[in-house]
Amino acid sequence: MQPSSSYKILIVDDDPDIIELLHYNLTREGYEVAQAENGRKAIEVAKAFKPDVILLDVMMPVLDGIAACRELRHMSEFRNTHIIFLTARAEEFSEVAAFEAGADDFITKPIKPRALLSRLAAFARRDAQQEQQEQIIEAGGLRIDRTSFAVYKGPEKITLPKKEFELLAFLASTPNKVFTREELLNNIWGSDVYVIARTVDVHIRKVREKIGEDNIKTIKGVGYKFNID
Repeated sequence: MQPSSSYKILIVDDDPDIIELLHYNLTREGYEVAQAENGRKAIEVAKAFKPDVILLDVMMPVLDGIAACRELRHMSEFRNTHIIFLTARAEEFSEVAAFEAGADDFITKPIKPRALLSRLAAFARRDAQQEQQEQIIEAGGLRIDRTSFAVYKGPEKITLPKKEFELLAFLASTPNKVFTREELLNNIWGSDVYVIARTVDVHIRKVREKIGEDNIKTIKGVGYKFNID
């Protein structure tokens, strides 16, 4: 999928060679690109640039990627932004820590431009598909509004990060149907994005913390379902 000119990528890395490599390949594919050399600068640039995707290095001076991701996710304007961590194999890096911080995916260095472009195209495709889906879901005492990425539980408005929202909306769109972790990974993250099955558990736990324990039921040894008695 060729991206529209409005699809924006922010590259954050303290290695100028990586910045140059990614900038060249992304602009050649038609993406609009901005860059930053550390996490603090990334937040500053993101506020002005409003990226659709942030490619975020983990180990950086001033503010590292994990801390920057957490700060970004606490800002309402970046709750729906895709964040992909860039990680070196030699780093002590936990995939679970990345997803706990709010990451959508991670890519291991050395970065292969074709693999990166494939993942970005997958994000763009899913964004386009979601715009065509049913906009309001009402189930289990919740009202899920895809247009505003908001969940309403009675008068209370609950705002979820994008992946948590997508996971809840997907389950709620087919109440009482049991989905395996693999099915959820493929439908929410995509088959061409590498994430581990534990990622689903992390996101389910976070959704339950915000909407309550009753709506999503664990089917032991299988997966999860949106529960309607």
